[in-house]
Amino acid sequence: MLPKKGISLFIGLLCLFSSQAGDAETQQSIVQTAVTHSIDKTDQKPFQIALKTNALLDLIAIPNAGLEISPGNKWSVVINGHYAWWKSDARSWYWRTYGGDVALRRWFGSKAAGRPLAGHHAGIYGQMLTYDFATGGRGYLADKWSYGAGLEYGYSLPIRKRLHVDFTLGVGYLGGEYKEYLPMDGHYVWQATRNRHWFGPSKAEISLVWLLGGGNRTSEKGSSR
Repeated sequence: MLPKKGISLFIGLLCLFSSQAGDAETQQSIVQTAVTHSIDKTDQKPFQIALKTNALLDLIAIPNAGLEISPGNKWSVVINGHYAWWKSDARSWYWRTYGGDVALRRWFGSKAAGRPLAGHHAGIYGQMLTYDFATGGRGYLADKWSYGAGLEYGYSLPIRKRLHVDFTLGVGYLGGEYKEYLPMDGHYVWQATRNRHWFGPSKAEISLVWLLGGGNRTSEKGSSR
């Protein structure tokens, strides 16, 4: 039989080793929790913001710019504006318009899961604008706000890490009052006042989209960095 002192020493050593093993397991658990928390933070998508311009409006000499903002949860808000004020009184040529639209979008599909502001999107939009168009003959003047709203669908195609091309078509209602006039002997003679009630395509975009921010870009494998 072991002496009483030996038994006491053996029990003490067991308690010491058990305590150290428990501390090591606790420390390992804390490290694993910290690593997991760090990975979760890394996987979170960044706040997404992009500048854009509609090339269709650019092609018809209507400068425009837009801003798209998303908190990274597959929803985004778009604000677009345009302004053109070209004229030639000698030729009775007017190309004047200003206004804009606001849209709320929901992103979906496989590309939207791994890239910022990429893939399919659908949403709703509202728009307001004024205009005065004449190309030497009959002119059309809406000096009061025209307004519209509708549903849109689009697809944003990544072509570079920060550059996307967005194709969007909107269908809805566009209404407002406008006047028709004719140039005669150096004057503009009113012909008629009409009300527009248009149902159909009222929005079209082929937009160049530039992603902003250090972590807001598309990688070659399709994930945002």
